[in-house]
Amino acid sequence: MATNTLSISSKLPTFNLKGIDGNLYSPDSFAGANALIIIFSCNHCPYVQAYEGRMIEIQKKYREKGVHVIAINSNDDVSYPDDSFENMKKRASEQNFNFPYLRDEDQSIAKAFDATHTPEIFLFGKNGELVYHGKIDDNWQEPEKVVNHYLEDALVELLGKKEISVPETYSIGCTIKWKR
Repeated sequence: MATNTLSISSKLPTFNLKGIDGNLYSPDSFAGANALIIIFSCNHCPYVQAYEGRMIEIQKKYREKGVHVIAINSNDDVSYPDDSFENMKKRASEQNFNFPYLRDEDQSIAKAFDATHTPEIFLFGKNGELVYHGKIDDNWQEPEKVVNHYLEDALVELLGKKEISVPETYSIGCTIKWKR
């Protein structure tokens, strides 16, 4: 399945990143959350663009249950100017993001998570342990044809204090654009 070294039950790596709103965010910013969904994201990837609506819906649907979605853009914005901080602000505004969109300028957070793709999902429980890693669902192109809602199923199981039936799936999408 997934090849990353941040394995299920690993603790949430620490971070301190600037959001497009100008605020700094860390795990402490979400203290008391029942679940934290970290999505490595960007502006230019067609997979991410296809999933943005679903990311917004998940935040809308589960916010009242103490769930927070966070998107982190770690891409090299020199080679990929669409992923610059200014363009992140534009994209979030155009798409009406209802979650923090953070910039990992030095790519250290992507490395701490062993993230490789956009979008790549990491779901952490109340205790800060990784319970799900992988993709959002099984059909990035046609949301109406999704059969397996991996992230949402894991979230429902987590909130229901059940064992996660599918803790890992293979992440699909664009690769993170590393700096040279």
